[in-house]
Parts: sequence; C-alpha cells; structure tokens
Amino acid sequence: MITRLGADGKTRCSWPGDDPLYVSYHDTEWGFPVRDDRLLFQKLSLDSFQAGLAWITILRKREAFREAFEGFDIATVASYTDADVNRLLANPGIVRHRGKIEATIGNARHTLEVIDEFGSMASYLDRFTPPAVPPPIDVPTETAESVALSKDLRSRGFRFVGPTIIYAFMQAVGMVNDHVDGCFVRSEK
Repeated sequence: MITRLGADGKTRCSWPGDDPLYVSYHDTEWGFPVRDDRLLFQKLSLDSFQAGLAWITILRKREAFREAFEGFDIATVASYTDADVNRLLANPGIVRHRGKIEATIGNARHTLEVIDEFGSMASYLDRFTPPAVPPPIDVPTETAESVALSKDLRSRGFRFVGPTIIYAFMQAVGMVNDHVDGCFVRSEK
C-alpha cells in the first residue's frame, strides 16, 4: 500500500482518496483502539453489512444504521422480533438484506453471551490481538489471528464473520495498526 499527499498537506494511507468522509474516518477512527462494547458491536455489525460492498457505502449510511438499530444498543438489538426485521427491511437508509439484518440481531444475542463469559467484548477480543508488527508494505486481507477469531465467533453462533470481514474489523478497531509507513496517523499513534 502506498501513501498519498492530501490537499491538507498531510501524507496518509492512499485508500481514503479525497472523499472528506473517508479521509475523516481514516484520520480519526480507523485503527484507533476501541474498548467500548457497544462501539465494538456497532463496528462488527457494520463490517458484516459491508460484505460484498465498498466500505464507503456503509460509511455513508452509518448514521441511518445507527438510527435504525437504536444506537446499536446490544440488549435492545438482541430483543428485536420479526416485526423489527420487517421494519428494517423497509428502511431505505440502510442495506436491506434479510440475512444480514437477522445476523445482526443474532450477533447481538451472542455478544451478550460473550460479555457474560468474558466481562466485556474487548476482553474477549484481547485473546486474538496479535503482537505489534512493523508497518505493512502489502496489507493482508486476512491473518492467522483473523481466521482464529472468525472460527471462534462462528462456533459461538455469530454469522457474517468470515476471516476477511474479521480482519477488516480488527484493523478498524485497532487490534492491528495497518496505517502504512509514512502515514501521519501511524506516526502519531
């Protein structure tokens, strides 16, 4: 992965391009450690919705997702019924995919089980956080850790959590730092 000099004079990873929303996400969220269970659940859910789509599509719909899923309150989403599934399927502001909606509701229930067992989602995830490594030259799409985490999540009943989705999640929530060498965010973290 290469860097790109932005209009603001900052050198960053090239993937956000010039889109202001994407640049802001890169500069202030992507790769920053997240310990809050609700935010971890939100990110896992949004990454699951992203399967087969570009992340910018989900990022542009993120506020609508937050509203539709009541702030991604885990217990609230876990209590959703078929009526909620139908409500969400009728919402043009989100990705209306029955399987992903139902998976999000089921994943909320399983997230509560993980929190019950480990004290927090963050504590559970710590078991899969790899040691820090030098900046990547070629960023992988999955790693041994993402494969292991994906397998463990699936064994707990989670859906839409394949190794590639999970690696994107791990990058986003700071379990790995894949800001490339030369990116100003990497040097500030």
